[in-house]
Amino acid sequence: MTDRQKEQTERQKVLNVGIDLGTSNSAVSASNGQRHVVESYVGWPKDMVARKVLKRDLLVGTEAVESRPMLDLHRPLERGLVKEGSEKDLEAVKEILGHLLDLAGVKRTGKNAPRVRAVVGVPAEAMRVNKQQLRSALEGTVDGLMIVSEPFAVAYGLDALLHTLIVDIGAGTSDFCIMRGHFPTEEDQRTLVAAGDSIDANLLKLVRDHHPEAQVSVYMVREWKEKHGFVGKTQGKVKVTVPVAGVPTEIDITEDLKSACESVVEPVVETLLDLLPRVEPEFQAKVRNNIILSGGCSLLSGLRPALQDGLEPIGGGTVQSVKDPVFAGAEGCLAIALDAQDKEWDKLTS
Repeated sequence: MTDRQKEQTERQKVLNVGIDLGTSNSAVSASNGQRHVVESYVGWPKDMVARKVLKRDLLVGTEAVESRPMLDLHRPLERGLVKEGSEKDLEAVKEILGHLLDLAGVKRTGKNAPRVRAVVGVPAEAMRVNKQQLRSALEGTVDGLMIVSEPFAVAYGLDALLHTLIVDIGAGTSDFCIMRGHFPTEEDQRTLVAAGDSIDANLLKLVRDHHPEAQVSVYMVREWKEKHGFVGKTQGKVKVTVPVAGVPTEIDITEDLKSACESVVEPVVETLLDLLPRVEPEFQAKVRNNIILSGGCSLLSGLRPALQDGLEPIGGGTVQSVKDPVFAGAEGCLAIALDAQDKEWDKLTS
């Protein structure tokens, strides 16, 4: 057997996994073809009554959100970072990662169990601050680990590695990354907290200010944003039904929704206008016309043309959206895992 054949045989014994660890949703894509997405929530029963009703000691994802009145519910990532000072939130991150690996078909027992290598995509700020926490969460579960920024993972998965600017607008953060044909440096990246969660907070405040009698929660406004969110010209009235003193009542949230969604446009455009002039002058036009929008908020109607309009002061540009924002980050992480050489992995098991 040649060295090349040996290397190929060894690669076949490895399960490569790409994970996009997000504030609101987390996705996994594995080399065995498994792809899954879960809401980034973990909950433990509040008491013995809740435990009897649920018949479970732990819930993850949508099940946790839907059962939240009975749970000590944790959404452990905030503004792209693992919440500090809470052992329960650290445990919740570990549970989310473990759940994703289970969904991907990772088997840790048996003599034929493959080695597991995972690339985890996180917001740029989390990559710097929480790297050790993520290592600890995966230690003993995976054999090799790489932690990369989410926008870089998106770029890698799209093979958009040169003269490209990725804008990944998720729930906790908006992340920017200029691709120059090599691993991005800190100077090539930016992170803003103007993102999906800030839209939710703005919308919740506006609805409560304009409809003080209405009973509204952040879970409700998040659902409205995901279903009806838009930027720019109104496409029609957005009316929702909420309880008022216990009575289902229809209210018009069109202008509030428009205002909340548009609150991210200005800071994103300002960051683009700051980053683009930092590109080498002979390549600026190429990058301006190769801006790629990803993340859950990329689905907001009208956002892409609004960002494009914001580039007019520097000569205009072209913004395109990824076809699959749900899995773009996880697929990119998987692509990195498949291409990475042995020396590029951070080994977590002997």
